Amino acid sequence: MEKIQELFINGEWVKPSSEEYLNKYNPSTGELYGKFAAASKEDVDRAIDAAYDAQKKWEKLTSVERSKYLYRLIDLIRQDRESLENLLMDEVGKPRKEAVQEVDGVLDQLQYYAEFARKITGDVVEGTKPERVIFQYKVPYGVVLAITPWNFPAAMIARKIGPALITGNTVVLKPSSDTPFVAGWIVEKVRQAGFPPGTVNLITGKGSVIGDYMTSHKKISVITLTGESRTGVQVMKSASSIMAKLILELGGKAPFIVWKDADLELAAKVLMWAKYWNAGQSCIAAERLYVHEDVYDKFLNLFIEKTKTLKIGEPRTSDMGPLINDQQLKKVSGFVEEAVNQGAKILYGGGKPQLPERYSKGFFYMPTILTDVKQDMRIFREEIFGPVIGAMKVGDDFDEVIELANDSDYGLASYLFTKDVSLAMKAAREIKFGELYINMPGPEATQGYHTGFRMSGQAGENSRYGVEEYVKVKNVYIDYSKDPTAGEVIPPYTD
Repeated sequence: MEKIQELFINGEWVKPSSEEYLNKYNPSTGELYGKFAAASKEDVDRAIDAAYDAQKKWEKLTSVERSKYLYRLIDLIRQDRESLENLLMDEVGKPRKEAVQEVDGVLDQLQYYAEFARKITGDVVEGTKPERVIFQYKVPYGVVLAITPWNFPAAMIARKIGPALITGNTVVLKPSSDTPFVAGWIVEKVRQAGFPPGTVNLITGKGSVIGDYMTSHKKISVITLTGESRTGVQVMKSASSIMAKLILELGGKAPFIVWKDADLELAAKVLMWAKYWNAGQSCIAAERLYVHEDVYDKFLNLFIEKTKTLKIGEPRTSDMGPLINDQQLKKVSGFVEEAVNQGAKILYGGGKPQLPERYSKGFFYMPTILTDVKQDMRIFREEIFGPVIGAMKVGDDFDEVIELANDSDYGLASYLFTKDVSLAMKAAREIKFGELYINMPGPEATQGYHTGFRMSGQAGENSRYGVEEYVKVKNVYIDYSKDPTAGEVIPPYTD
């Protein structure tokens, strides 16, 4: 039976006013997976109005009262987690273990933010006179527009709605059109958890139709986006007219440095994760491999041997699934073809794998390793977002390696493998990325602040700093003296 999903507005599933539905395809088979509502600007107005009206009551609840709704949501997801895992395998093409891991992440995120119920505190500051005091309250912004990606669709929703809701904001959720059903599954659990109508609303559809309209809507106070850098730039332009607060987690081009004293077995094992996790469709994926010349050949041979062990195919029985859609497949393939034309060599992979007939139309691409890559090639400049990595040989000048790593428009994640503590600390100071993983894999921890430099975004998510992105400071001045005007300069100034 064909899956059909509507919009969720003001606590109810409703048909789109456009009466239009879009197709979603299974990335493993290329077959039609279901249809989902294409919202119009009228639907956007209804959703934002519902969130705007609901927010007035939602912020009047104590944070402890709000946390009870989150805890109910956590319980409902935990009880039915297997269906979400299956949805991630079908809609995104995640291998089973990665689907399980993502649901673990959803629960971890929501638990973390629910526990902030008693941790959102303000300050009491001394005034300019002994009998004056300043109360600094942390207050919600209002309506949050949460725009989520397709690569980690469930985890990114939890990362955004958790802190937004616990701090007293309401949410209009706009997921990627590649993962509408994951978003719908979570929103249905929100409904079952009894959240007040309008607290969370779901709008799906074409960004070309409703994108700019949503991001310039005067009732939106915060826009949180995880997506491409060019999308972030467009959102900044659109949101400038309403002065919305922006939380942008954008693209990445992570350098992965293997120094001459590195534990090569460890580095190769971590690179298997950093490159092939989610088929390389991650903003923190390793995208530029810098290996010291003394260990270059040995490390690449080791990495190739490990790569050869990957089983590619149907998500439930494989190590690496497909890319999300045909457009992404063509993009990744294009990167490799261009790099080869510019002089790079394919050491392993390239092209589509041979799979059983049912998966022959799926959007699969082989794990691919390139050598003879130069710093100015597009494959080293732009985000690939696929299971492809280029390798570059470096010499003894560690300062030069840091310069190469920093020579990027992006600045999200970075990796270093060395046993030299002084080099590790130097990298910690000088590598200009929001995250540096030394001798270990990621991903980012919920209690760590996930933020990027340069074109990788602004503000950040996770940790207490991420929670504070969803509140602003309201100052209340009080003077309890007998004459608050004593000593003040107040007209008239002449007798």
